[in-house]
Formats: sequence, structure tokens, C-alpha cells
Amino acid sequence: MKTSILTAALLCSACNISISDGNNSAAANDAQPSPAQSGALSDADYAFQVVEEPAGEAPPINRILQAQVALDRRGFSPGVIDGKDGMSFKAALRGFQEANDLPASGTYDEKTAAALLAGQQVPDTWMVRIPANFARGPFFNIPKGLNEQAKLPALTYRNLLEKLAERFHTTPETLVALNPPGTKAGAGTAIRVPAVANQPIARIEGDERGWGETLASLGVAKDQPQADHLVVDKSEGLLKVYDAQDKVIAQFPVTTGSEHDPLPLGEWTIKGISRNPDFHYNPDLFWDASSKDEKAVLKPGPNGPVGIVWIDLSKDHYGIHGTPEPQTIGRTESHGCIRLTNWDAARLAQMVKSGVTAIFQA
Repeated sequence: MKTSILTAALLCSACNISISDGNNSAAANDAQPSPAQSGALSDADYAFQVVEEPAGEAPPINRILQAQVALDRRGFSPGVIDGKDGMSFKAALRGFQEANDLPASGTYDEKTAAALLAGQQVPDTWMVRIPANFARGPFFNIPKGLNEQAKLPALTYRNLLEKLAERFHTTPETLVALNPPGTKAGAGTAIRVPAVANQPIARIEGDERGWGETLASLGVAKDQPQADHLVVDKSEGLLKVYDAQDKVIAQFPVTTGSEHDPLPLGEWTIKGISRNPDFHYNPDLFWDASSKDEKAVLKPGPNGPVGIVWIDLSKDHYGIHGTPEPQTIGRTESHGCIRLTNWDAARLAQMVKSGVTAIFQA
């Protein structure tokens, strides 16, 4: 049967996007290996075909959503692409404006639009057809406790809608809002999404953990400008990437610590990058861990505690990483580390290497 997505992740009483029964969350012992796990995926499995719409049927351009898509392409991330003129959008605009010698107002004015869109017809959304293998699971219900999560064979997406949201740098709620009631999301069906372009599977020597496929699944290109140093600013809630000429080449919204685990101010060095990492859970390092928790190793996946990448720092137990909850970036606290959306973390991972300096400031 077709089941409506009325999950806690959506928090929406009018969620009428449905998924086919082959894409529902599964119990761990019922899951079958996905094409990605068997190494059987090709570029076509991540190529969302744009569906041509009859003249006059496409909705009018949402200027904020269009700007967010363009900022995301330029490397000045608005966080989740949702069409809202919020603090992350304004911060992305200010970063782009500063990098392009415009008044850093955070306002989407005509001069900023002209520079950002460069006279091109940048779409805000498009209708795409979902590739069959992309729609395949396994998908798991993710328990809250880390010891329970450790029992899963992978910390995958909960369902296809969540997977689609990450691929198009948005949230399930936004996909619901972009599509009419009754829209079906499944293999071969069409759905409206933010206009985040396809990326081929990156061919990477020694890639034993499917990082090339992860990049394609997140719509992130392998080739990125290279960082000379990073600056994480606690007051701004931003991570800025600089080249050797001290020019900002990318900017991402981040979550930076908490009262219990404050951001470690100072100058640190990137020691290494773990892509699709296991997560070694040690409850002794977490002030809010349950007294019943035990040490455990959690398998990789986008819904793991550090998402799809861990960028290790010279400060013990601290790193820069992804998150299973992209909508919380900049809005909730972390355990002292620096969190980004999975797609921003993936992009950053392609920009840095061991030895790059990371400056953390208040």
C-alpha cells in the first residue's frame, strides 16, 4: 500500500507526499543490501532527469529560493534551501557581498541579485524524475540512543523523502510545501525540488567507503577550490574558507559548542579527514550520556552522530563534521565540535587537507 509520511521529522498535519511501500523504513534484520553497498551504482543512478513542464504550468519564481540556489552553487551556503528570508540566508548574502566588493547589508537588493545571477536565468526549482536505484533502501528507523543505533548495520536515511531532501539541500517540510497534495515520491515518479544540479560519481583512488557515491548522492562536486586556512566565528555562527591570498572562497553556517562544551578558541590544525566514518562512542566524553550507556562503534551513514564526514583537529576529541539534523544548524548546541549540514560538510571535506590551519574565535 501507499503510506503517507506523517513522521515526527515533518511535524506537519498536512503532509500529503507519499512514498511507495518499497521505500518505507525497515527493521534491521529485514534490510537487503542496496546497490551502493554492492558497488553496483552508476552515474545514471544519481542523474535526476529534469521533466519538461507545459508552458504556463510551472509556479512563479520564488526570488528568495532562487537566490538560495545561486548562493549554494557559489559556495556561500544558506544552510537549508527553504525560500525563507531568515538569518542563514542573510549571513550567506553578507558573505557573498563582502567577497564581491558589495555593501555587506545582508539585503537581497538589485546590485546583489545582478552579481549573484550574472544575468542568467537561474531556476529556483525544477521537476525531476527519481532514478529507480536512488529510491531503493534500505531505510531504517533511527533510535535515539547511541547504543541502540550501534545495533544497526548502517545509519541510513529514515525514508526516501529524507534522502531526497538532503540530495537537494533542503528539508522534508520544504519538499512537502513545493509539491501539491497527493504527490507520490518513488522510483520513476516526478517531484518538484530546489534546482541543485546533478553530480557524477567521483572516481577516487583507494575509495573503499563509497565517498564518490556519497558526493553524488548529496549533489556535491568532487573538485572544489582549495583552502589555505579556515576561520570559525562563534558570534556569527559561520565557518569561512580562505585561499592563500586571504580571500573568502566559501562560507557555511555552523553550530559551535555549548555552555557545557564551549568552542575551543585558538589556532588549531587539521590532522586528517575521515569520510563515511564509523563513530566510536565513549559515554565518558559526553556530559549528557546515560549512566547505562556503554562504549560502542556505530556504523557509517548520514544519520550518524557526525553525519558523513569527520575532519579531525589537533585539539583532542574535537572536529568539524556533518549532522543528521540539518535544520538545526545554527539553532541548537553541540558537544563543542563544529557541525554543518551533510552537504556543506562534504564540500568542505573536498576543500581541506591535513595541515590546514583552523582559527576559532569568539
